[in-house]
Amino acid sequence: MEVKSYRSDPLIQFAAFVIVVAGLKSASVLVVPFILAVFLSIICVPPLFWMQKKGIPGILGILVLMLGVIAIQMLLVTLVSSSIADFSGNIPFYQERLKILTFETLQLLSNQGIDLETEKLTEVVNPSRILGLVANTLNGLGSVLTNTFFVFLTFIFILSEASGFPNKLRAILNDRNTDLEKYAEITAGVNRYLGIKTLTSLGTGIAIFIWLAVQGVDFPVMWGVFAFLLNYIPNIGSIIAAVPAVLLALIQLGPLAAGIAAIGFLIVNILVGSVIEPKVMGQGIGLSTLVVFLSLAFWGWVLGPVGMLLSVPLTMGVKIALSGQESTRWLSIFLGSNKDAFRVLQTKK
Repeated sequence: MEVKSYRSDPLIQFAAFVIVVAGLKSASVLVVPFILAVFLSIICVPPLFWMQKKGIPGILGILVLMLGVIAIQMLLVTLVSSSIADFSGNIPFYQERLKILTFETLQLLSNQGIDLETEKLTEVVNPSRILGLVANTLNGLGSVLTNTFFVFLTFIFILSEASGFPNKLRAILNDRNTDLEKYAEITAGVNRYLGIKTLTSLGTGIAIFIWLAVQGVDFPVMWGVFAFLLNYIPNIGSIIAAVPAVLLALIQLGPLAAGIAAIGFLIVNILVGSVIEPKVMGQGIGLSTLVVFLSLAFWGWVLGPVGMLLSVPLTMGVKIALSGQESTRWLSIFLGSNKDAFRVLQTKK
């Protein structure tokens, strides 16, 4: 009598997937700092191993990397904390200015024979809600930058154990000579993506800061940091970063300045997202455009804003891991780009 393996049952696999996702979402308070620490460690492990090859003791190397990460974190906090406080304090003034602009716009439309009901329009586009949402988002950003004690603590322990991970994996797989190429491919792919994305995001942030500063828009440093961080979110991150800055330019300097600010965001994001990143990344991130968008929604729902920031590297890691097993390779191909599928077809000819 043939016994059916539960592992091959699609319904059992789907049920296990749902349980794991539900567990991740329920434990997101603990999972999010751990994931951040893991990605920080993936970025910092190569320079740690390089320092060890140069004869620098492991503890000293970890200390150097830890001080570097803390210095970057403190720089970001210093740049945005005072601006966030000032912006939140000016919210009532900005709200009043936006109400006046809305009223003037309605009057102008009325003079042109276009009558709109003010109350219904205000319900749909509420200036107070828009600026309140911006303030809450910025305060949440400040909270993520400052509440990092557990992340740093986990980061230190992961780095201290990094050199022993290959042997532990070989022990788990019960083969001291097993090839860990697949695991190295995951870390290398994530490292490459995060490295390139960090450089392009930094360029985006600097360009936005200069553009808004030349215009005279309030808090250009804060908007530059905001653009830098949100550029990690694919597809919609640059749009989210542009909305509050353009809105502030409208309130502070008028419609023409808002249009110029919007053009600046458009130019920078077209150059970075459509020209520089594809050229530097070569074959790209190996994920289809639809999967990138769906992963953004999925990881954002499971892990919140941090899940959105790390949606692409998380999905890249899952895709590479799935490609390592024959039974799940079809899922890896499904997540991949059309070029990957074409290469698979070519190899089977």
